[in-house]
Amino acid sequence: MPDLSDVAAVAGVSKATASRALNGSGLVAAATAVKVAAAAARLGYVPNRAARELARGRTGIIAIVVPTLDNTFFTPIIAGAQARAEEAGLQLTVAVHALDSADAVERLARQVDGFLVVAPRGSDTLVASTGAAKPAVLVDREIDGMTSVVADTATAFGTLTTRLADEGHRRIVYVGGPEGSWQDRQRTAAVRDAADRAGAELTVLGPRPPTFVAGVEVTPAVVETGASAVVPYATSIGLGLLLALGTRGVEVPRDLVVSTEPTVIEALGLEHTPAIDVDGEELGRTAMDLLARQLDGQDEPGRQVRLPVPVRG
Repeated sequence: MPDLSDVAAVAGVSKATASRALNGSGLVAAATAVKVAAAAARLGYVPNRAARELARGRTGIIAIVVPTLDNTFFTPIIAGAQARAEEAGLQLTVAVHALDSADAVERLARQVDGFLVVAPRGSDTLVASTGAAKPAVLVDREIDGMTSVVADTATAFGTLTTRLADEGHRRIVYVGGPEGSWQDRQRTAAVRDAADRAGAELTVLGPRPPTFVAGVEVTPAVVETGASAVVPYATSIGLGLLLALGTRGVEVPRDLVVSTEPTVIEALGLEHTPAIDVDGEELGRTAMDLLARQLDGQDEPGRQVRLPVPVRG
């Protein structure tokens, strides 16, 4: 198998020049870079990615930190980040951690070049400490001074609430998410504002964990409100509601409208039920792209990106 010395010999340059040309450092003339690339292609030379990163003082590894693997919302985010990392020549590793200790962040920081941080809960100080340890991008949450990308579900939830009120639903329930959740605070505020502007009566039930069981358990309280529409924080809560309401003989969605993911709505044959359509893979790809730009010195920390979220149905 050809090595860097072979490439340098064919290109007629030193090994150091060949290395700089293949690393894209920009420290060689364009004509020389083209010559080296042609020699590498001719020989079928494949650079050792790990060695290249180590030569640049990097590991080539990015950690995506998630609080749990039980929440399926995180799965497409990881997939999108993985795809973008591969395009950037980086390795993505998944670290499951609640970010409740600065020590854990420091230990992990010694092993990676940067972080993608999915931390819906936890103190701003601890979450932001990841950005102090290594370049980091916060996913689906915002903290001043920290680069972040969020799915703008708050606006989507407000739009959905307005639509429900316009369709004649005068009593609406919002089943909130986990205690301390940044996204839940945004969604609650958006739903309250939309209901107030539409003159609809809103009941907020929560906080609740984003689980199927929570949806089942909250059903009696939902029925007691006499509401004709429900907006749950998470798909799993909505599914629990659907099952529990069905056992009570409540017809869905004629008597009760539940917002959930489009794929679930289609599978259940509830074509007219509205759904919040979050593109988790795009969220992950965008986060990884922002981090790659930071690592390459193309972006300063602190940029906040909000991805639009459509309401289907």
